[in-house]
Amino acid sequence: MTPRRPLRALARYFLRGLIVVVPIAATAIAVRWVFVEIDTWVNVEPLLNRRIPGAGIVLTAIAITLVGFLASNFATKWMFSALEDLLEHTPLVKLVYSSLKDIMGAFVGEKKKFDRPVMVALVEGSDVATIGFVTRGALEELGLANHVAVYVPQAYNIGGNVIVVPKGRVKPLDADPSKVMAFVVSGGVTGEIGPGS
Repeated sequence: MTPRRPLRALARYFLRGLIVVVPIAATAIAVRWVFVEIDTWVNVEPLLNRRIPGAGIVLTAIAITLVGFLASNFATKWMFSALEDLLEHTPLVKLVYSSLKDIMGAFVGEKKKFDRPVMVALVEGSDVATIGFVTRGALEELGLANHVAVYVPQAYNIGGNVIVVPKGRVKPLDADPSKVMAFVVSGGVTGEIGPGS
Protein backbone atom coordinates (compact mmCIF):
# COMPACT_ATOMS: atom_id res chain seq x y z
CA MET A 1 0.00 0.00 0.00
CA THR A 2 2.79 2.44 0.81
CA PRO A 3 4.51 2.35 -2.64
CA ARG A 4 1.24 3.51 -4.25
CA ARG A 5 1.12 6.79 -2.30
CA PRO A 6 4.31 8.24 -3.83
CA LEU A 7 3.07 7.17 -7.28
CA ARG A 8 -0.29 8.88 -6.68
CA ALA A 9 1.49 12.02 -5.49
CA LEU A 10 3.73 11.97 -8.60
CA ALA A 11 0.69 11.51 -10.85
CA ARG A 12 -1.08 14.41 -9.09
CA TYR A 13 1.99 16.66 -9.52
CA PHE A 14 2.24 15.63 -13.18
CA LEU A 15 -1.39 16.57 -13.82
CA ARG A 16 -0.96 19.90 -12.02
CA GLY A 17 2.15 20.50 -14.10
CA LEU A 18 0.14 19.84 -17.27
CA ILE A 19 -2.47 22.39 -16.19
CA VAL A 20 0.31 25.00 -15.85
CA VAL A 21 2.54 24.02 -18.81
CA VAL A 22 0.00 23.34 -21.60
CA PRO A 23 -1.68 26.81 -21.64
CA ILE A 24 1.71 28.56 -21.38
CA ALA A 25 3.21 26.42 -24.16
CA ALA A 26 0.14 26.80 -26.41
CA THR A 27 0.17 30.59 -25.93
CA ALA A 28 3.92 30.76 -26.64
CA ILE A 29 3.52 28.65 -29.80
CA ALA A 30 0.60 30.81 -31.03
CA VAL A 31 2.49 34.06 -30.35
CA ARG A 32 5.63 32.68 -32.04
CA TRP A 33 3.60 31.55 -35.07
CA VAL A 34 2.01 35.02 -35.46
CA PHE A 35 5.42 36.67 -34.97
CA VAL A 36 7.12 34.47 -37.63
CA GLU A 37 4.22 34.66 -40.10
CA ILE A 38 3.97 38.46 -40.03
CA ASP A 39 7.75 38.72 -40.28
CA THR A 40 7.71 36.59 -43.44
CA TRP A 41 4.87 38.62 -44.98
CA VAL A 42 6.67 41.93 -44.42
CA ASN A 43 10.26 41.18 -45.38
CA VAL A 44 12.59 44.14 -44.73
CA GLU A 45 15.80 42.23 -45.45
CA PRO A 46 16.15 43.46 -49.08
CA LEU A 47 15.82 47.08 -47.94
CA LEU A 48 18.24 46.92 -45.00
CA ASN A 49 20.57 44.22 -46.33
CA ARG A 50 20.15 42.27 -43.09
CA ARG A 51 17.49 40.37 -41.20
CA ILE A 52 15.94 42.11 -38.19
CA PRO A 53 13.59 39.80 -36.24
CA GLY A 54 10.36 41.60 -35.35
CA ALA A 55 10.75 44.36 -37.95
CA GLY A 56 7.77 42.98 -39.89
CA ILE A 57 5.53 43.18 -36.83
CA VAL A 58 6.64 46.72 -36.02
CA LEU A 59 6.08 47.87 -39.62
CA THR A 60 2.67 46.13 -39.73
CA ALA A 61 1.59 47.83 -36.48
CA ILE A 62 2.77 51.20 -37.82
CA ALA A 63 0.94 50.65 -41.14
CA ILE A 64 -2.32 49.63 -39.41
CA THR A 65 -2.10 52.67 -37.10
CA LEU A 66 -1.44 54.94 -40.10
CA VAL A 67 -4.46 53.52 -41.96
CA GLY A 68 -6.58 54.09 -38.82
CA PHE A 69 -5.36 57.69 -38.64
CA LEU A 70 -6.05 58.34 -42.34
CA ALA A 71 -9.49 56.68 -42.12
CA SER A 72 -10.35 59.02 -39.21
CA ASN A 73 -8.84 62.16 -40.75
CA PHE A 74 -11.32 64.57 -42.33
CA ALA A 75 -9.11 65.17 -45.41
CA THR A 76 -8.60 61.49 -46.32
CA LYS A 77 -11.71 59.85 -44.82
CA TRP A 78 -13.59 60.11 -48.13
CA MET A 79 -11.10 57.76 -49.85
CA PHE A 80 -11.74 54.99 -47.33
CA SER A 81 -15.48 55.60 -47.49
CA ALA A 82 -15.36 55.25 -51.29
CA LEU A 83 -13.32 52.03 -51.01
CA GLU A 84 -15.73 50.61 -48.40
CA ASP A 85 -18.69 51.55 -50.60
CA LEU A 86 -17.10 49.74 -53.56
CA LEU A 87 -16.38 46.61 -51.49
CA GLU A 88 -19.88 46.60 -50.00
CA HIS A 89 -21.48 46.70 -53.46
CA THR A 90 -19.29 44.11 -55.22
CA PRO A 91 -20.92 40.67 -55.44
CA LEU A 92 -19.17 37.91 -53.44
CA VAL A 93 -16.59 40.39 -52.11
CA LYS A 94 -19.46 42.06 -50.21
CA LEU A 95 -20.21 38.85 -48.32
CA VAL A 96 -16.64 38.36 -47.08
CA TYR A 97 -15.89 42.04 -46.46
CA SER A 98 -19.13 42.87 -44.62
CA SER A 99 -18.93 39.76 -42.43
CA LEU A 100 -15.31 40.41 -41.42
CA LYS A 101 -16.00 44.11 -40.83
CA ASP A 102 -18.99 43.34 -38.60
CA ILE A 103 -17.07 40.70 -36.62
CA MET A 104 -14.09 43.02 -36.08
CA GLY A 105 -16.40 45.88 -35.10
CA ALA A 106 -18.26 43.63 -32.68
CA PHE A 107 -15.10 42.83 -30.74
CA VAL A 108 -12.85 45.89 -31.08
CA GLY A 109 -14.95 48.67 -32.55
CA GLU A 110 -16.18 51.78 -30.80
CA LYS A 111 -19.68 50.27 -30.74
CA LYS A 112 -19.04 46.77 -29.45
CA LYS A 113 -21.88 44.36 -30.17
CA PHE A 114 -21.28 41.77 -27.45
CA ASP A 115 -21.98 44.14 -24.58
CA ARG A 116 -25.38 42.84 -23.40
CA PRO A 117 -24.88 39.47 -21.69
CA VAL A 118 -28.08 37.55 -20.96
CA MET A 119 -29.33 34.22 -19.70
CA VAL A 120 -31.84 32.58 -22.03
CA ALA A 121 -34.42 29.98 -21.04
CA LEU A 122 -34.56 27.72 -24.08
CA VAL A 123 -37.80 26.07 -22.97
CA GLU A 124 -40.54 28.11 -21.31
CA GLY A 125 -40.86 27.29 -17.61
CA SER A 126 -37.60 25.33 -17.52
CA ASP A 127 -34.71 26.06 -15.16
CA VAL A 128 -32.24 25.04 -17.87
CA ALA A 129 -30.74 28.07 -19.61
CA THR A 130 -27.85 29.14 -21.80
CA ILE A 131 -25.73 32.30 -21.70
CA GLY A 132 -25.39 34.59 -24.69
CA PHE A 133 -25.39 38.19 -25.87
CA VAL A 134 -28.31 40.18 -27.28
CA THR A 135 -27.22 41.36 -30.72
CA ARG A 136 -30.60 42.66 -31.92
CA GLY A 137 -33.19 43.95 -29.49
CA ALA A 138 -35.91 44.25 -32.14
CA LEU A 139 -36.79 41.96 -35.04
CA GLU A 140 -39.79 43.73 -36.55
CA GLU A 141 -38.26 43.42 -40.04
CA LEU A 142 -38.65 39.63 -39.69
CA GLY A 143 -42.20 39.92 -38.39
CA LEU A 144 -41.07 39.01 -34.85
CA ALA A 145 -41.85 42.13 -32.85
CA ASN A 146 -41.67 40.40 -29.45
CA HIS A 147 -38.43 38.52 -30.11
CA VAL A 148 -34.72 39.29 -29.80
CA ALA A 149 -31.62 37.83 -31.45
CA VAL A 150 -29.15 36.27 -29.03
CA TYR A 151 -25.67 35.14 -30.02
CA VAL A 152 -24.55 32.06 -28.09
CA PRO A 153 -20.78 31.46 -28.38
CA GLN A 154 -19.49 27.89 -28.42
CA ALA A 155 -17.05 26.65 -25.80
CA TYR A 156 -13.49 25.94 -27.01
CA ASN A 157 -14.41 26.94 -30.52
CA ILE A 158 -14.45 29.99 -32.77
CA GLY A 159 -18.11 29.97 -33.59
CA GLY A 160 -21.55 30.16 -32.15
CA ASN A 161 -25.24 30.22 -32.97
CA VAL A 162 -27.80 32.96 -33.30
CA ILE A 163 -31.06 32.01 -31.65
CA VAL A 164 -34.32 33.94 -31.82
CA VAL A 165 -36.31 33.85 -28.59
CA PRO A 166 -39.25 35.70 -27.07
CA LYS A 167 -38.15 38.70 -25.00
CA GLY A 168 -39.75 37.19 -21.91
CA ARG A 169 -37.24 34.34 -21.87
CA VAL A 170 -34.24 36.67 -21.79
CA LYS A 171 -32.85 37.81 -18.45
CA PRO A 172 -30.08 40.47 -18.50
CA LEU A 173 -26.95 39.61 -16.53
CA ASP A 174 -25.28 42.27 -14.40
CA ALA A 175 -21.77 41.18 -15.34
CA ASP A 176 -18.74 42.37 -17.30
CA PRO A 177 -19.33 41.32 -20.96
CA SER A 178 -15.70 40.33 -21.58
CA LYS A 179 -15.72 38.12 -18.47
CA VAL A 180 -18.99 36.53 -19.54
CA MET A 181 -17.52 35.82 -22.99
CA ALA A 182 -14.41 34.24 -21.40
CA PHE A 183 -16.67 32.19 -19.11
CA VAL A 184 -18.78 30.84 -21.99
CA VAL A 185 -15.91 30.22 -24.42
CA SER A 186 -13.91 28.38 -21.74
CA GLY A 187 -16.81 26.06 -21.03
CA GLY A 188 -17.54 27.77 -17.72
CA VAL A 189 -14.14 27.25 -16.12
CA THR A 190 -12.41 30.61 -16.65
CA GLY A 191 -12.37 33.52 -14.26
CA GLU A 192 -14.79 35.19 -11.92
CA ILE A 193 -17.82 36.94 -13.35
CA GLY A 194 -18.15 40.19 -11.42
CA PRO A 195 -20.78 42.90 -11.83
CA GLY A 196 -20.69 44.90 -15.05
CA SER A 197 -19.22 48.38 -15.14
